[in-house]
Amino acid sequence: MIETLITLFNRDLNKLKIEIQSYQNESKIWYTQKEISNSAGNLCLHIIGNLNTYIGAQIGKTNYIRNRELEFSNKNVPKSVLLTQIDETIIMLNHSLKMVSNEDLIKEHPILIFENKTSTEFLLIHLTTHLAYHLGQINFHRRLLDS
Repeated sequence: MIETLITLFNRDLNKLKIEIQSYQNESKIWYTQKEISNSAGNLCLHIIGNLNTYIGAQIGKTNYIRNRELEFSNKNVPKSVLLTQIDETIIMLNHSLKMVSNEDLIKEHPILIFENKTSTEFLLIHLTTHLAYHLGQINFHRRLLDS
């Protein structure tokens, strides 16, 4: 299970890099328009913050401190910085998840994140779908607004 999760996270984080790199006009990473209330840049920061919180800080003990509000209010972070942060997240994720055993997966996750306690396995699967969801939004954002 861990190897599968590592494979999925790496696949989608590398796709995230490709999406951010693919913006022809860097400033459009931060565009919002009509019903599109989150820019690709803010969604990227949110993905990075989310994974560094729930995998880095909680599993890998990285001492990462999340500022979720900044994930959505910070603007105009250079594309190069976003790409570096994605690379750092990939490294953190690979290191942290290799520390998780199959026994750890079935244990109750110690922190209440949802309405009810969940297993670590449930949380990690949720994080893969959360990443994929926002990756799709970023892809749509780029194709719609970076023309």
